[in-house]
Amino acid sequence: MLKSYGYAAYNSQTPLRSYHFDRRDPGPGDVLIEILYCGVCHSDIHQARNEWKGTSYPIVPGHEIIGRVVQVGGKVTAFQEGDLAGVGCMVDACGTCPECRDHQEQYCDQTVFTYNSPDPHTGKMTYGGYSNQIVVDQRFVLRISDSLDLAAVAPLLCAGITTYSPLRHWNIGQGHKVGIVGLGGLGHMGVKFAHAFGAHVVLFTTSPNKVEDGLRLGADEVVISTDPDQMQQHPQSFDFILNTVAAPHDLDQYLTLLKRDGTLCLIGVPDSPHPTPSVGNLIFRRRTLAGSLIGGIRETQEMLDFCAQHNIVSDIELIPIQAINTAYERMLKSDVKYRFVIDMSTLQA
Repeated sequence: MLKSYGYAAYNSQTPLRSYHFDRRDPGPGDVLIEILYCGVCHSDIHQARNEWKGTSYPIVPGHEIIGRVVQVGGKVTAFQEGDLAGVGCMVDACGTCPECRDHQEQYCDQTVFTYNSPDPHTGKMTYGGYSNQIVVDQRFVLRISDSLDLAAVAPLLCAGITTYSPLRHWNIGQGHKVGIVGLGGLGHMGVKFAHAFGAHVVLFTTSPNKVEDGLRLGADEVVISTDPDQMQQHPQSFDFILNTVAAPHDLDQYLTLLKRDGTLCLIGVPDSPHPTPSVGNLIFRRRTLAGSLIGGIRETQEMLDFCAQHNIVSDIELIPIQAINTAYERMLKSDVKYRFVIDMSTLQA
């Protein structure tokens, strides 16, 4: 076993702190990665504080991992020592179900997530990227370009693919009017991708102080969603609205903005349900209320390559690991533009 170390939550109430643990030795198809940067996702807070229930402690969060390959197994063909590599939200799946065969491993019933997930290799729970190293099957390791700021690439492994995947699935492009609800870690990437795909992008935010940033990031218009007059300027005009907000709120205010056959797609996961939307707002315009979860490995690689070609990264604030608990509290206050990333060189054994 590989002696490893990182930061963990030991229960739902106390701050994260130093933790030593074992990782499995690399097998023939495995890649050992020294972790350089790890993004901080809001789901890290949900899981560390057991807000989604089912957390197994101690938990080492982190699924936006950028690192360098330091060892490969004898059957590894896609990577060699010294390569840059990324690991996102998944580290394994069954490989044989319809979802896996369709390169949609995120929907496999046996998906092994990067942390707080039963690990078939060890019989224990997986540990994430708030740590010095990680061992991952080569099938779930991603190629990372050296042309971009590596720290700013890290959030692409979750926030990036979570917004890229639904925009691609619904074929968003030129001629489409697209709404992005919320300008946080997810929303700012949604704005960037929708703009890059050629859509007319309207940002919905509750914060007037985010108008300037929304326009800078690529929005064509910004609507303050708490202002009824501004909301009423866009009736039945959207092809697609991507809702990134991870708190319960009224969905009808966005459903009514969709054209006939328009789609409202949810990607934020609240810790309690949204109020039930009106059925009439769906059936009388044949609108769709949908959801989406990250993307498969092939699509994630496609997204990373697209970002390298178009110089797209996340807007980040780089922090030492010792500031993680303060970062959590600031995230809950929306006091970050727009993603915290941990510089793992600050981690000490």
